[in-house]
Amino acid sequence: MAVLYILLGLVVLLFALGYFFFRLVVYPNRWSVEAAYQNEVEKGKLNPADWEALEKEEVRIRSPHGYDLYALYLPLPGAQKTVIITHGITYNLYGSVKYLWMFRKRGFNVLLWDLRHHGRSGGPDATFGLMEPADLRAVTDFAEQRLGGKGLIGSHGESMGAAIALIHAAQDARIGFVIADCCYSSMRDILAYRLKVDYHLPPFPMLDLADFWFYLRYRTHFADVSPLKACARLETPVLITHGAADSFTPARMSEALYAAKTRGLRRLYLSPGADHAEAFWKNQEEYDRVLGEFLAEVEAAA
Repeated sequence: MAVLYILLGLVVLLFALGYFFFRLVVYPNRWSVEAAYQNEVEKGKLNPADWEALEKEEVRIRSPHGYDLYALYLPLPGAQKTVIITHGITYNLYGSVKYLWMFRKRGFNVLLWDLRHHGRSGGPDATFGLMEPADLRAVTDFAEQRLGGKGLIGSHGESMGAAIALIHAAQDARIGFVIADCCYSSMRDILAYRLKVDYHLPPFPMLDLADFWFYLRYRTHFADVSPLKACARLETPVLITHGAADSFTPARMSEALYAAKTRGLRRLYLSPGADHAEAFWKNQEEYDRVLGEFLAEVEAAA
């Protein structure tokens, strides 16, 4: 009987640890808006004078999930194309500012937004691309309305934002192109990798137990939240970029996305010496050139 109680206690402990890991995943520690802004300024990625000089419109967009999404719309007079830029997990839209100038000089309106459970947006949790693509569809609705129902709408995402952009594009034919920067191949893949690196643990049993709780909450599994599966369906033009020295999300995941994207225009750029979310910042001229050549191909084919 004592052995039975010990075994039962171990089972309860394991499920409790799985729940703990599940909560770490869906309730990440997030940067405040003020801290993210200051961090970008201190790193030289956001020039306050240049930023303040831009015309900006604060927008609240209603999520189909029942909360408000916060966005900044930066119009360019006469522009008939818009890019939506999506930040990564724990951060907010200030992490997207560094990218906007590449699009502005190529004639794009820019729409920055805070993911659910991040920045100034509502939402109860972060789901790595399960619930967020519906939010991005609502943001796309706004972009389409501002273009009067015509014109080019593209999507740029970084890290989790890239995963969301790819999954959304596979569901929404209005997206004319995607630029996916430092994306993971699936939610399960990145969690298994981080579990190994951060905690020196194999996927079983911790990840599987966390997946059990994820399934109870959302009725789907980690493996089903998959940019890789989205790429296999995508005909939308996609530029996949990644830091070649990424220590958080290995570059092989973007290489797998590129290999899976067998239909339509695809391009891959591995930024030399760049760590996570540094592909642009470490090699700005080359990144800008690759992006410009990709967009020229997209517009030529339109």
